[in-house]
Amino acid sequence: MEPSFGLVVTTLGRLEALRALLTSLEGQLALDDHIVLVAQGNQDAVAALAAEFAATGLPVTATTSGRGASRGRNTGVAALPPGERILTFPNDNTLYPAGTIARLREAVSGESFVVGGFTSWDERGPKTALPDPGTQLDIFNVWSVIEMGILIKRALFDEAGGFDERIGPGAETPWQVAEGTDLLLRVMRARPEVVDSFVWVDRAVHVDGISTAFGLTDIERRRKLRAYGRGTGRAVSVHSYPLWWRAAFVGAGLLYGLRNPKPVRVSDGWPMFVGRLEGMLGRTFGRRTLVSTTR
Repeated sequence: MEPSFGLVVTTLGRLEALRALLTSLEGQLALDDHIVLVAQGNQDAVAALAAEFAATGLPVTATTSGRGASRGRNTGVAALPPGERILTFPNDNTLYPAGTIARLREAVSGESFVVGGFTSWDERGPKTALPDPGTQLDIFNVWSVIEMGILIKRALFDEAGGFDERIGPGAETPWQVAEGTDLLLRVMRARPEVVDSFVWVDRAVHVDGISTAFGLTDIERRRKLRAYGRGTGRAVSVHSYPLWWRAAFVGAGLLYGLRNPKPVRVSDGWPMFVGRLEGMLGRTFGRRTLVSTTR
């Protein structure tokens, strides 16, 4: 029996992007697949959009939640129809090229599958470089799987406690990213055997989106990079990475502007460095720390 997918999309209500996402999924889903749109803004319009596409046969419903991407994803998983399915978490601006769902379904069809990852692209190409299929999952290559590229069985997601709602975009803390990495690191700790069974989907299979800095002003971009740096730095600190690697990770923030093409600039390394340092120290500069150090 082929596995069913559960696609959970947290959105502030960007209708044009959501329409493009749902349109890209038309003709790709099976009857038992399901999409949940979790509206954290523009709720009535999102519900109307879901109803519009559901009337054409796309298996999609809408619900609402409080702010925060992690809270929205957890709410969306709970709103899925009963039963086991493979979960994945597209952004509201994600697009699925023709044939993507079929390729993903093939990759997760084995009885032993519990968790895996695939590639996400933006307007510049692959966002991260995935290891070759068969590579053992570890605390270093886990960073190559970002949220919209996670594939995880619902039972394992529930066992791990879902996303930590204290971190990720929109959370009520300074730690505004790395919620997907945090989830996978907790899965590795709870189920050590997944390091050998983790499925790296062929790099040719990908979803499309936009880069972190796309369409932002210089000030907006640097603010966002610093917030993202905080989140990744916090995850590295909380999950007890080796001290030498933590130091190298923080220092490498200065090179962010050199390693990434436009619209990122060389000077953008500074906000990334400062953000990573804040995350590593568990405190922010110029504002009070908002979260406990307990995990």
